[in-house]
Amino acid sequence: MTLYDNHNHSQFSFDGKKTSVEKSASAAKDKGLSGICFTDHCDFFVPPLKAAFEHLVPETFDVRAQQEEIDRVNALLQETGPATGPGQPPFRIFKGVEIGLQHSCRDDIRNFLSGHMFDCIIASVHYLDDTDPFYGGYYEGKDWKTAYGHYLETIYGEMTWLGDFDILGHYDYVARYAPYPQASIMYRDFSDIFDAILEYLAHNGKALEINTKTYQDYNGRTPVLDKDILLRFKEFGGEAISLGSDSHDPARPGDKFTHFAGYVRSLGFRYLAHFENRQLKMTAI
Repeated sequence: MTLYDNHNHSQFSFDGKKTSVEKSASAAKDKGLSGICFTDHCDFFVPPLKAAFEHLVPETFDVRAQQEEIDRVNALLQETGPATGPGQPPFRIFKGVEIGLQHSCRDDIRNFLSGHMFDCIIASVHYLDDTDPFYGGYYEGKDWKTAYGHYLETIYGEMTWLGDFDILGHYDYVARYAPYPQASIMYRDFSDIFDAILEYLAHNGKALEINTKTYQDYNGRTPVLDKDILLRFKEFGGEAISLGSDSHDPARPGDKFTHFAGYVRSLGFRYLAHFENRQLKMTAI
């Protein structure tokens, strides 16, 4: 099976210091993946609490240095073997960015993206209401439906403003660190906003990400992927499903990809997506 990991972080991300382009790419190739894209963080706003703990204002990276390193490692890995396996394409490393959507930073985001070339742009929401859900402050004073719904509404507003992206990243990020018994974001609870998000993605040729980092244990809570979200995307004509491990260390590239590839195939999807020079590429499952 031809699999590409479209969401990874390297030493060029503030939280990627446990790995490097070379370590994660080598691990991805050894696992039999056909390619890996490094989508390092670019957030022009950092919530005050996080800034105080991690001294990050803002979270941007040296694009030229990242891309030069990708070119170096790409050439190195081509020398160690031309293909990932019989009948598989040559292993490739792609150049990407995970742009953090933030209403107050729209000009910075637009200027940054217009000034650089990437293979793939992931649009994600990490911070909202001047908080980072990772630290828990976002959830204070909100019940689960308010917290999750507001997050989805923020995604919709910012992604439709931006337009210039390829993959919608981890729509369920907000559920990972939540304190509620309701560990998963389900279509039935947010059908109106999901319809708006999924219709936009489908009609504009964008990919919906399955971020496999979400579907693991978080303090005794394990979010699940709601098949109704995928089926509704398909009803709107959406075909582009992107697999991303959201790796920050060499152990994670390709994590659970065989399982989720089989799962989306069981729902009637025929292809998985990746991007080269901002062009959608579809690979049969």
